[in-house]
Amino acid sequence: MAKTSSSQTVADVLYEKKLLDSDQLSAVKFENVNTGKSLQKIIKERGYVSDEALAEAFGEVYGIEYVTINPLQVDNSLLDIVPLAVARKYDVVPFALEGNNLSLAMIDPLDLQTIDFIERKTGYKVLPFVTTKKNIEKVLEEQKGTELGEEITAAMEEIAQTTLKIEESNEEIGQAVIRDAPIARIVGMMLETAVKTGASDIHIEPGEEESRLRYRIDGILEEKRKLPKEMHDSIVARIKILAKMKIDEKRIPQDGRFKVEVGNTQTDLRVSTLPTINGEKVVMRLLKEEGQVFTYKDLGMRGLTLKRFEETSLKPNGMILVTGPTGSGKTVTLASALSKLNTIRVNVTTIEDPVEIRVPGVNHVQVNPQAGLTFANGLRSFLRQDPNIIMVGEVRDGETAELAVHAALTGHLVLSTLHTNSAAGAIPRLLDMGVESFLLASTLNAVLAQRLVRRVCKDCRERYDPPKEVLENISDVISEIESNDVLMKRDPEVAKCVKEFRSAGGIKLSRAKGCPKCGNTGYKGRIGIFELLVMSDEVSHITLEDSVASKLQSQAVKEGMITLLQDGYLRVVEGITTLEEVMRVAK
Repeated sequence: MAKTSSSQTVADVLYEKKLLDSDQLSAVKFENVNTGKSLQKIIKERGYVSDEALAEAFGEVYGIEYVTINPLQVDNSLLDIVPLAVARKYDVVPFALEGNNLSLAMIDPLDLQTIDFIERKTGYKVLPFVTTKKNIEKVLEEQKGTELGEEITAAMEEIAQTTLKIEESNEEIGQAVIRDAPIARIVGMMLETAVKTGASDIHIEPGEEESRLRYRIDGILEEKRKLPKEMHDSIVARIKILAKMKIDEKRIPQDGRFKVEVGNTQTDLRVSTLPTINGEKVVMRLLKEEGQVFTYKDLGMRGLTLKRFEETSLKPNGMILVTGPTGSGKTVTLASALSKLNTIRVNVTTIEDPVEIRVPGVNHVQVNPQAGLTFANGLRSFLRQDPNIIMVGEVRDGETAELAVHAALTGHLVLSTLHTNSAAGAIPRLLDMGVESFLLASTLNAVLAQRLVRRVCKDCRERYDPPKEVLENISDVISEIESNDVLMKRDPEVAKCVKEFRSAGGIKLSRAKGCPKCGNTGYKGRIGIFELLVMSDEVSHITLEDSVASKLQSQAVKEGMITLLQDGYLRVVEGITTLEEVMRVAK
């Protein structure tokens, strides 16, 4: 692109494009003469135009092309040429390589010193392009996953040179090694990457030849790195020191905790070690101090399930249970319910192990068995604290179950969780724990069963025609939903989805190829699927008679309950998730 005119300025170009008016143009030029500040800086400070328009005008004046970089454009191989640390320091992003020419997006493409440095460092000729600081920051933030690899590789080289080992016989040498920069840096980088990528757990597992580092992201374990076997003991010892655990005790499991701060996010880490035949395995659970509270719709609840759950949670007394396996989002659902119910007029108290999500205005209590504070003891004390709403983290035994039922019976609203596969399965489970059927029938408001399915990544999603047998399978489940008259009449969202499926005479499903944004998994983020059993008169009658889960389920479906599997299939039809995901969690 040729320069527009030898005397034309950035302000003139913006004026020609009608992005500056004559008064603004005069004011900018006047300040430029009086202060000596550049026209570009004055326009930016005054906020007359967007950063994009300013960068584009700058490019026109100096004959440099303006670009907006998509994070997907930046291949990992380009970051081997210009490492992330260099890109961050000089505010540049390499986005293409053709022959010997390296295309480089810059905030200031007239910075010849930076261009010269990168040309000497890389051996390529730099073709400068202009972009905004915001665009560069966004692109570099998306590349955070590659940072761990760089740090660990550098630390490994350092360790290889110094041949670091923990000397069992000499504690002082061992302590020095553990705190040594490479080991500390690796552990710090592991934690930082886990927080940034939204991992819920970190697994460090020893093998015969090497150790592996895995993160649980969106409920699935992903291997991030192999670690040399000789580094394993040093890393474990470093984590043990942080968690205030015994370094020399390797024969029995240990538990500890510590906190880490990344940016403005403070995360509580609960550490567990387990002796295996190859060494100690470490698992760290990450709990954000200020966990996010969602609305019911954000969680994925909708239609009749949403309406009924809101109605039952607004009752002044009774018990609501949320069921599902570990990691199915039960705590988040309860926290969302508490934040909705928590007003200045009610006293809300919770007892949890651990306190995962803090809701402002709620009295959170942490279980402490060593001090004698168990779920049951805490619940007894709560009843003397004049509560309106009580949340019990988990009903683990008969004593806690009985106390929770009696609290609901005496005018409190009790929320809790239980580990069962379905909503109907919660009632027989509580009866097995020793709760009387007549008490349960009169206190239980509702049971919500839930699972989390991964969302198909929006950036690499594609639609495809499913095989005939898959289409028939989906059609059979849709037919089950259609036969539920109460559900079809009272849930317009479900009815609309079924109608669209039938009118299309078949449907395209969603899948994703995998891209850098989703870590090449094809999935990004999660959404809930739900089934809600409401304690109606008929369900109460079955509870009093024989409490068979299949009978309870059948009656709830007659009354309009959508099952977990059916809710999941509707999400597949809508293109939000895949059939494999629904089968993984709901079957």
